Amino acid sequence: MSRFVLACALALLAWGVAAWDVARLKAQAAQRSAAVQQQVAALLAMAGQAGTWPLEERVRRVNQFFNQRVEWRDDATVWNKVDYWASPMEMFDKGAGDCEDLAMGKYFALRGLGVAPASLRLVYVKAQFEGRSQAHMVLAWYPKPQGEPLILDNINPELLPASKRGDLQPVFSFNAEGLWQGVGAQGAGNPLARLGIWRDALERAQAEGF
Repeated sequence: MSRFVLACALALLAWGVAAWDVARLKAQAAQRSAAVQQQVAALLAMAGQAGTWPLEERVRRVNQFFNQRVEWRDDATVWNKVDYWASPMEMFDKGAGDCEDLAMGKYFALRGLGVAPASLRLVYVKAQFEGRSQAHMVLAWYPKPQGEPLILDNINPELLPASKRGDLQPVFSFNAEGLWQGVGAQGAGNPLARLGIWRDALERAQAEGF
């Protein structure tokens, strides 16, 4: 293990974070393209600095990281499929992804930067964009349980409270622990059982070290 990877691993352990397997991340990246290796190295470098940042700054930096480094493209263009939820390294390899890929990438990154998984929800919404309603996904971060979340989005890259995003209508939300109607407290079942596409993406991301 290189000194850089060891330093990142020790920093993550110091935060009490077990969401990333840093050695596996590095090994998996080494088997992929130079683009993946560069993106993972940049993500690990950010992790090495993030311990000095407040939680909201970590959230802001991760939102910027993915919005600036990954080009939005639909699944038909990237994968020649109607719907495919890519793992972070798959997205880095393509250099592009759709809203689900970007939102999930932010979710996995924030888990590794010490943000509690329970405070993060992937939210499927109906978004008003260019005069029409369309399916979209964002990531919500709850600074306080049951409080108002901040929205990480690629359509509007500014980190804003949900109350400032009147263009978004929540349909359902989920993470690795639960599935909810809208963004409320009413559960809607096991997300891994009901959302097979999420279960598959989660397994691929975990195999990569996320």
